Amino acid sequence: MFSPSHFTAVLLFALFSSVVFAITQRSTPKTMLRYGAWCFALFTGSAVVLSWVMFLLAR
Repeated sequence: MFSPSHFTAVLLFALFSSVVFAITQRSTPKTMLRYGAWCFALFTGSAVVLSWVMFLLAR
């Protein structure tokens, strides 16, 4: 059975969410790709930053 780590789960969520957002929010393939990449970067970056914040607060 597939049991991803937390980071892998975050990456999968970011990937699938970004694809859906790109398809539903933009009309041309070029803008879909740019918007999807932007959403993926924001999802992943915010998850990393928030995980560091939670780590530092838990200490």
